[in-house]
Amino acid sequence: MAGGSGSSARTGVRVVVVGDKGAGKSSLIAAAASESVPEKVPPVHPPTRLPSDFYPDRVPVTIIDTSSSLESRGKLNEELKRADAVVLTYACNQPMTLSRLSSYWLPELRRLEVKVPIIVAGCKLDLRGEHHTTSLEEIMGPIMQQFREIETCVECSASTMIQVPDVFYYAQKAVLHPTTPLFDHDEQTLKPRCVRALKRIFTLCDHDMDGALSDAELNEFQVKCFNAPLQPAEIVGVQRVVQEKQPDGVSDLGLTLSGFLFLHALFIEKGRLETTWAVLRKFGYGDDLELKDDFLPVPTKHAPDQSVELTSEAVEFLRGVFGLYDINNDGAIRPAELEDLFLTAPESPWGEAPYKDSAETTAMGNLTLNGFLSEWALMTLVDPRRSLANLIYIGYGGDPASTLRVTRRRLTDRKKQRTERNVFRCFVFGPKKAGKSSLLNSFLGRPFSENYTPTTRERYATNVVDQLGGTKKTLILQEIPEEGVQKLLSNKESLAACDVAVFVYDSSDDYSWKKTKELLIGFARQGEDSGYGVPCLLIAAKDDLDSKSLTVQDAARVTLELGIEAAIPISMKIRDPNDIFGRIVRAAEHPHLFIPETETGRNRKHYRHLVNSSLMFVSVGAAVTIVGLAAYRAYAARKNT
Repeated sequence: MAGGSGSSARTGVRVVVVGDKGAGKSSLIAAAASESVPEKVPPVHPPTRLPSDFYPDRVPVTIIDTSSSLESRGKLNEELKRADAVVLTYACNQPMTLSRLSSYWLPELRRLEVKVPIIVAGCKLDLRGEHHTTSLEEIMGPIMQQFREIETCVECSASTMIQVPDVFYYAQKAVLHPTTPLFDHDEQTLKPRCVRALKRIFTLCDHDMDGALSDAELNEFQVKCFNAPLQPAEIVGVQRVVQEKQPDGVSDLGLTLSGFLFLHALFIEKGRLETTWAVLRKFGYGDDLELKDDFLPVPTKHAPDQSVELTSEAVEFLRGVFGLYDINNDGAIRPAELEDLFLTAPESPWGEAPYKDSAETTAMGNLTLNGFLSEWALMTLVDPRRSLANLIYIGYGGDPASTLRVTRRRLTDRKKQRTERNVFRCFVFGPKKAGKSSLLNSFLGRPFSENYTPTTRERYATNVVDQLGGTKKTLILQEIPEEGVQKLLSNKESLAACDVAVFVYDSSDDYSWKKTKELLIGFARQGEDSGYGVPCLLIAAKDDLDSKSLTVQDAARVTLELGIEAAIPISMKIRDPNDIFGRIVRAAEHPHLFIPETETGRNRKHYRHLVNSSLMFVSVGAAVTIVGLAAYRAYAARKNT
């Protein structure tokens, strides 16, 4: 099952050589560049390029020599920042240079935050005494245990050309086929991300879904990855190797997932990382073990007031996936089942903000169908690339370009007075203790809590809202903490991504209303200045408490002046949401209504109207004059004739 180089998309590898003075850096580079024993070597060798045909991966290597002198320390640090790999040298005949690896050089590379593979090269092997009996493994083993960034060690001699090309081959290989993403040397096992990627590849190749790769499926896999079929005897040999070490790796049906993973762990242990990387790259993976952009045709937004949604085809696929994992048909997926769904993804995508705890679950904590689809809608809105990648990870087999669509501009929706969107984004503003979090919790069907926990960062809640006529829309509530309002509005295009905004205040607290009024008016001005006016609703929360009469009157006056709907009283404590979520969706569906307008904005609009009317009058007058002049000239010409 080995073959092919599986090179990454790199067009070159930059290797920086460091070490003590006299360790043999320049001689090593000169010998590698000339492929012969160097006669005269400069103190610092000029940059050297090994051509693309020098090594099997056909990627050129640029070698940079460095000086260890104090006056050259700045230049050394700059070169290290640009390095893809580092060759750290010591002289085999000078024990002091070896001890300085762990006492100075390796700690210094850590201090400089050099996070690239390190190849340790013991130079001047020919000068080491014959009485030396300690093996390289005994010498370097303790150092490699302490400094895991060391990829490999090799001893060489520029005077005898022993293993000189190998030094830079290992450096190139460490960059093109890195070990770190694939293998945990401490545990001697494949890393979780590597296992997940290989499991997805195995699933894709197991066409009959019987849990094993038959001889035909294994051969097809081999041809796809390495352009070379396996002979029957080779397949038998592969299965024999697996069965000897991993009894459950082979069944009557063929090579199992356990055996497939064992083979790749074996390749890596044997130093054949290029084989595993060839497989991973053939199936679209990059060095981070995520799908590369080439495999993710995410549609491009051309304006900030556009958004990305799942297509109906993608939604139907997700409904089918949900039904497949809802084993007991209770309309919900347990956390363990959800984890199983994403076992072929790099990780479960909903384990952290903004997705964690943002969707509807049952009392047992299981994700409902509405919650499942809403999580996907949220991920598509916030991070379309991640959404598309995870669709592919969990088995979407259609054209990836058919899964996402870019919506029409919101400005166009307002001009046409209707929208074609299926997902609406709602900003939720309000001062502390106004009831914003209770509103989001109610949206997710969670019980009211008297305990107050301040929101310190943006929080999302997403669910499906049933509309009259049986239509369904996904609503995403985005709670904006009071401290985050100024930062949000400092971006002139911040409102472009918003379909509707709600302003929540505690109807029993004058100060809460005062702060909300300031937020609402500031928001309205931002919309007028940016041109991204947004429909707004005012929510008088905590209606179960005694409302302040002056607050009620002032709220009525403000909504009337701004031209928006009167404040909507709600109480989450007594479960009286007053159809607030349906109202929010209806406001988003009519994007030309309920856009607040300040007096300054009205005056500005009136002025523009007057200017446009004047220009139109002048244009019409000019047109009449031109037509009259043309008619007179025609009359005069006819009379003369």
